[in-house]
Amino acid sequence: MKRLSLALAALIGLAAPVPALADEPPALVTVLTAPEPQTQLMAMVLSMQARQQGAAVHVLLCGPAGDMALKDAPEGVTAGQPPKGMSPQGLMTRLMAAGATVEVCAIYLPGKGAGPEVLLDGIGLAKPPAMAARLLAEDNRILSF
Repeated sequence: MKRLSLALAALIGLAAPVPALADEPPALVTVLTAPEPQTQLMAMVLSMQARQQGAAVHVLLCGPAGDMALKDAPEGVTAGQPPKGMSPQGLMTRLMAAGATVEVCAIYLPGKGAGPEVLLDGIGLAKPPAMAARLLAEDNRILSF
C-alpha cells in the first residue's frame, strides 16, 4: 500500500504544471572589454546571430570597448573590417535596432571624465546590482571578450 501511495504521488508530481520557461526567449549577456576592432566586431557578430535566433541580448561595454558607445568614437571602432567592411560600432547600432540593450560599465564615463551626453542615443549606464543579477541568472548565457 505504501508503494502504491508513493507511486501515485510521483505520478501526480509529474503531472503538475511546469512553469512557462519555454515561452521566454533565451538570454545572452555579452561582456566586451577587448580593445581590438576585430574582436569587438566578432562579439557583435555573435550577439547579432543570437538576437536573430530569438535571444534577448544585453551588451556591457567596459574599458577600451566602451569607446564603441561614443558619439565621437575613435576610428578603430568606426572603420570597416574585412571581410564585409562592417565596423564594430555600426554592427552594434544595428544590434540595438534589432532590440538589444547596450550599456557601458558604471565606471567608464567617470574614468573618462565625461557624462552620458557623449554616448550614442540609446546607450545607457549599467547599474552594478542589475548587471550582477543578469550575470547570475540561471538561464542567461555569458559571452565575454
